[in-house]
Amino acid sequence: MRRSGILLHISSLPSPYGIGTFGKEAYKFVDFLKEARQHYWQILPLGPTSYGDSPYQSYSSYAGNPYFIDLDLLKEDGLLKRSEYKDIKWSYTDEEVDYGVIYNERAKVLRKAYSRFDINDEDYQAFIDNNAYWLNDYSLYMAIKETYDMRSWLDWPKVLRDHDDKALIRFYLDHKDIVDYHRVIQYLFFKQWNDLKAYANERDVEIIGDLPIYCALDSADVWASSDLFLLDDDKKPEYIAGVPGDAFDPDGQLWGNPLYDWDKMQRDGYSWWCDRIVYQNHLYDVVRLDHFRGFVQYFKIKATEKTARDGVWVDGPGYALFESLKERYGDLDIIAEDLGVITDDVRELLERCGFMGMRVLEFAFEHDSRDSSYLPHNLIRDCVTYIGTHDNETIKGWLKKMDKEDKRYLFDYLNIDKKNYRIGLLKTLWASVSDIVITQAQDLLDIDKRMNTPATSSGNWKWRAKRGSFTKPLAKRLAYMMDIYARY
Repeated sequence: MRRSGILLHISSLPSPYGIGTFGKEAYKFVDFLKEARQHYWQILPLGPTSYGDSPYQSYSSYAGNPYFIDLDLLKEDGLLKRSEYKDIKWSYTDEEVDYGVIYNERAKVLRKAYSRFDINDEDYQAFIDNNAYWLNDYSLYMAIKETYDMRSWLDWPKVLRDHDDKALIRFYLDHKDIVDYHRVIQYLFFKQWNDLKAYANERDVEIIGDLPIYCALDSADVWASSDLFLLDDDKKPEYIAGVPGDAFDPDGQLWGNPLYDWDKMQRDGYSWWCDRIVYQNHLYDVVRLDHFRGFVQYFKIKATEKTARDGVWVDGPGYALFESLKERYGDLDIIAEDLGVITDDVRELLERCGFMGMRVLEFAFEHDSRDSSYLPHNLIRDCVTYIGTHDNETIKGWLKKMDKEDKRYLFDYLNIDKKNYRIGLLKTLWASVSDIVITQAQDLLDIDKRMNTPATSSGNWKWRAKRGSFTKPLAKRLAYMMDIYARY
């Protein structure tokens, strides 16, 4: 069935408290999606963010970001007083997240909510039991970080760094209140998230979530399972992830994430990875699996290198991982992010797994390429097509930077001009044969504010929609377009 959706991260929702949350505006956005006949709401990873505020560099693959907990909902639950948060200056503009203010102020408010929480609550106790396999390590990890001034786990005392059981028990007994705080915050996060997701699903809106292929070095994942990564005796990475250079950047990119010990993971049928994927599949309705080509071959760079020039391609787990996943959990709804330079072996793995791939129209009109698989006449049904993703320019930004010849080709190809290019591109997307098409919210709102510029470390992940952006007239126009292009 032909479907359509909108890409808008939780942080970008309107909110009086500096960042989007699971509160009233999220529910209003679901209502907007329903009225606009949009079946999918695509978001970015929900994990707690670390340095750089990127949702792709998280302290955990399992935990939720406390920033998204709605303060008004906590007030309704009797955990906060409005006076405790309403007068805080959460941001200097409604159009950007001020992560510095959020970092300094949000935890203070959440600790007040924790102080009123009944830790003997039956639902909370059930949550602890059901999620112990990740929650215990995560809450300990965050408590130790706080105790040691948020330093990386590599800089902790050796017994804590090395996950010594006796040392961790001693730490827990001495710091139980901090550990319990992080457990309670996760309970509140997932309580609000599950309520919002249920509301969306009841209105025939499905959530597309995002699973990064790599873990941040400073994360509970790597700390608690360090034996599954290529680390030395001091737990430091021997090799890191990245991508090779190209015509635009001959040095390539150093991502800095530690690499997996795939040989070791293979011995128990990739249990760690299978558990990680199926958890995300419960968290969302559909999972977008980031950097899919890394499962075929990944780029391996010595951790001591200053650039990615001397990295090498190494074989990944290939189909064996996904075969194990299917044997354990059956078929799961997965979208594979197969963008960039994709080789035949990546295409073969995608087909063998039965996952949907991705197409991006912004890639179609580069350098006079008539055989690009991203061009509208080369699109296929079994894929998810975008004009641009969170890593790309908005339509406005793309056209501003576009080469003259490429722009002429785009305008001639689509029969559009400077006056109607945005609508022309949107209609081309909706009219395409692709079963699923996703539009960035910024493009629907005609805003030139991109979410992320890859290979940059500042100024990203900040954009927010203004309150009142998602109007009934806009929903009606979208619903009309969906009717024209038979998307339901």
